[in-house]
Amino acid sequence: MTTYFAQVVDGVVTNVEVVSAEFIAANPDLYQGEWIETFRDVAGKTYAGIGYLWNGTDFSLPPTPDLPPVP
Repeated sequence: MTTYFAQVVDGVVTNVEVVSAEFIAANPDLYQGEWIETFRDVAGKTYAGIGYLWNGTDFSLPPTPDLPPVP
């Protein structure tokens, strides 16, 4: 089974990799910081991308800025 992990720094995803939890644990020099498993095609879960936010439970898109109307 393919597993995906997102590196989270200050609540923001900075990297996403295909890797196992065991490999992360065995290689702390390569996988420093916080790594959270993220899921593809799983109901109720959001697949993380770079720039996504982590709230401690799930990932979400960052808010989009309000843009001025086009004249």
